[in-house]
This record gives sequence, structure tokens and C-alpha cells, in this order.
Amino acid sequence: MQTLLRQVYPPHCICCPVPVADHGGLCADCWSGLEVISGAICELCGVPVGGEEEAAGVICDACLSIARPWKRGRAALVYGGSARRIVLGLKHGDRTELARPAGRWMAAAGADLLSGAPLIAPIPLHWTRLAGRRYNQAALLAQSVARHAEAECVPDLLTRTQYTPTQAGRGYDGRFANVMDRLALHPRRRGAAKGRDIVLIDDVMTSGATFAAATEACLAGGAASVSVLALARALPQA
Repeated sequence: MQTLLRQVYPPHCICCPVPVADHGGLCADCWSGLEVISGAICELCGVPVGGEEEAAGVICDACLSIARPWKRGRAALVYGGSARRIVLGLKHGDRTELARPAGRWMAAAGADLLSGAPLIAPIPLHWTRLAGRRYNQAALLAQSVARHAEAECVPDLLTRTQYTPTQAGRGYDGRFANVMDRLALHPRRRGAAKGRDIVLIDDVMTSGATFAAATEACLAGGAASVSVLALARALPQA
């Protein structure tokens, strides 16, 4: 069956039409355009901070100036190049199959967050946006991460209580104001967070405003701790 499938649907790069050896792979050119986060990173947001060696407890300048309500943060890729094409394909291009390899990368990047059987939950979409897009890309990523980590996933743990315009084009203050008090535990899941370690999942972390609002909602619901994991991390503006 696998041989037949490969003949009918030969594997190609997830970013371009170039043939590759296996489904979910990248060609050489697209792989060279993918910046995998490694080495020294910020403990709170996962941004690279320079240096090839891992170092414990490093905090970047942005996280020193902005309070982060979560415990730890990780990301698999730097947002840009091939990572940007993957995110946009998943988010706006109906490329739902991209969640499978992306979840694998995220599970590897967040291995320390995923140990100890945490509860995994995605950042939610407002129902109007979900109706237009037909799926929540963060939920697909959360389910993929959960499969790789063999952890429990609750796709509807959180809900957006009010429609929020896109965060694109907003500064730090605008991003935080846009999502403040807009996320809450889903009415059917009010007791699900109590006493649990939770890992929140999203496609991109920029300012951290959405993750912060979601974290506050989980902590208000009695979560023991909250960590955050993104597919890609947008580098702070210099």
C-alpha cells in the first residue's frame, strides 16, 4: 500500500514542488532557509540569545522588561524564510498536513516542557474566525504535539469571549490591549485546568500577548503551572 501511495502521490517538499525522499520532508534549498532554534535560548520565550552551548536560566532583554505569567517558553523555528511559508500555508493555505511535521519539530524543541504528562491546549480562535477558516491551526499543532509526546490534549480548554481584530501591525502595547480579558476557560472545561501543568500551543509567538492572556485564564482556573510552545518565534525588533 505504501509503495502504491508513493507511486500515485510521490513525496514532494512541504514548501515547494521539488521531489524529496519522504512525505513531510524538505528539499535542500528549503531546508537551508529554515532556521531551527538551538544553542542558548531565553528560558521564557525561546528566542535565541547567542552562543552555541545551551545555558540554563538565560532571560532575553524583552522578557526582562515585560512580565511573563508563564513558567517556561520554547519555539522550534525562527519566523522567516521557510518557516514563514510553512506557517502561512498552515494558517491561510488549507495546508493542514503541515501540522504533522511541525508537531514533530515542536515536540523536540519543547521536550523538557512535555515531560511529566502535562495537559496540552491550543490558543483558541473566535467562532467567527473559525467558521471562516474551518479549522484552528493551533489546535492541529496541539494534537500533533500531543501524539508525539504521548500527552493529553484538550482542544477546547480555552475560548475567546470576544472577537479580537488581528494582531498584525500592532505594537507591543496594542497587542496586549487587544487580547486583554478576551480569553477564558471554556464553560465545559472549568475544572479541567485545576491542579494541572499546562502547555499552551500556538503557531507563532511575537510579543507574547496572546500567550499571556491564555496563561492568565489557565492560572485563574487553578492550573499548577503554565508553559508555552510555539512553532515559530518572531525575533524582537532591534
